[in-house]
Amino acid sequence: MFDGYDSCSEDTSSSSSSEESEEEVAPLPSNLPIIKNNGQVYTYPDGKSGMATCEMCGMVGVRDAFYSKTKRFCSVSCSRSYSSNSKKASILARLQGKPPTKKAKVLQKQPLVAKLAAYAQYQATLQNQAKTKAGNSAISVEGFSWGNYINSNSFIAAPVACFKHAPMGTCWGDISENVRIEVPNTDCSLPTKVFWIAGIIKLAGYNALLRYEGFENDSSLDFWCNICGSDIHPVGWCAASGKPLVPPRTVQHKYTNWKAFLVKRLTGAKTLPPDFSQKVSESMQYPFKPCMRVEVVDKRHLCRTRVAVVESVIGGRLRLVYEESEDRTDDFWCHMHSPLIHHIGWSRSIGHRFKRSDITKKQDGHFDTPPHLFAKVKEVDQSGEWFKEGMKLEAIDPLNLSTICVATIRKVLADGFLMIGIDGSEAADGSDWFCYHATSPSIFPVGFCEINMIELTPPRGTPFWYKHSVSSLALFLCVNLLTFNIALILVVVRVFIHSMYEYV
Repeated sequence: MFDGYDSCSEDTSSSSSSEESEEEVAPLPSNLPIIKNNGQVYTYPDGKSGMATCEMCGMVGVRDAFYSKTKRFCSVSCSRSYSSNSKKASILARLQGKPPTKKAKVLQKQPLVAKLAAYAQYQATLQNQAKTKAGNSAISVEGFSWGNYINSNSFIAAPVACFKHAPMGTCWGDISENVRIEVPNTDCSLPTKVFWIAGIIKLAGYNALLRYEGFENDSSLDFWCNICGSDIHPVGWCAASGKPLVPPRTVQHKYTNWKAFLVKRLTGAKTLPPDFSQKVSESMQYPFKPCMRVEVVDKRHLCRTRVAVVESVIGGRLRLVYEESEDRTDDFWCHMHSPLIHHIGWSRSIGHRFKRSDITKKQDGHFDTPPHLFAKVKEVDQSGEWFKEGMKLEAIDPLNLSTICVATIRKVLADGFLMIGIDGSEAADGSDWFCYHATSPSIFPVGFCEINMIELTPPRGTPFWYKHSVSSLALFLCVNLLTFNIALILVVVRVFIHSMYEYV
């Protein structure tokens, strides 16, 4: 398991180059310390020599290795070229991201230790700048940060296990706090990607707050990452893959024997299952593919369906483009389990209105979606009382989901489907009728809103007195019924008292 904890030392001897050097490169400064831990060798600049950038070619390197007393150029060639070229041309070349010129390649002939030292200092500068920017704002410049948002407000995110329809929703039990994983080590000066072990401190959906091993109660380098990312691995992955485990440089000197430290910390600890990445990959596979044809509700005429083509699939959500759309912009999004989409031929099978496509034959590459990919329609018993055209009910307005309206069954289709119209706002041609299944949670019997104290939206144009007639009548009946009951009780009491006097 710990074979991945490997040395990152490099051979500091540099081979001779076939290219002739225009000037002898200054030797590596002797004050760059070599840190040794249990046979592991790491090179770090001490920060005193500093870094310099060539004003001609833009090469970054150790200042002491640069040419001249001012250390403005990486070589005598760049120094001479600078005088014959305008500063404007040099800046333009750097902005365009052009590779270093042949003159700049002299730096590449330095020993590997010098290169690592230069790169380390450069990376440290970038990391310090990034930390400064992150500390100035809880929300990153690039976009919204869930981790910062949750941390700064002490919020609690809903667990992934609550979302059975989402990726990894059914196998999230392997993830919990204190689970150890192998992640990239960002607190490192080496030019290659290295890894280290971190523990989960807090979970927020797919995101986890991690802390590198060796920091104990120090949260200064805690960071958020997505557990389903490609760089997240179970403990032991580095050893199996030949990747080095390198401790963060912040705690580099904290222990002399990191291997013994890891053995002690990881004994009895939980990690991800070996097939975790495979589970993530499988959960991200969706049965719907681009170029599949489906029947979907026409967003301009809700009473009918038309053919659409799956343009893309992202997170189980489909971007659908109507087949007749020439510029592919007549589109909308819906989930693959949405009741708005159906297999080709569904409308004809139940008697639903359908807009025929002007395209006489399928476009190349397009194919009908297999019917088994759609949710099976619930069977309903129609042997007893059943819906009939003209019956009244209460239904959620499909164009205003926050309201429950007075509605009418306009047509009874096969397999338990109903065409519903919202009273008072229906189009003359019925183009705004909407298809609901008999088992839909969006339709209710008359009086549902009243018994649940929900405001019912009456038909448009209904007089004010009508809106309150039902509630007023109910109140009138309640008051009168109460009065009648009181009077009846008084009569019974009087009769009882009178009979008692007669008995005496």
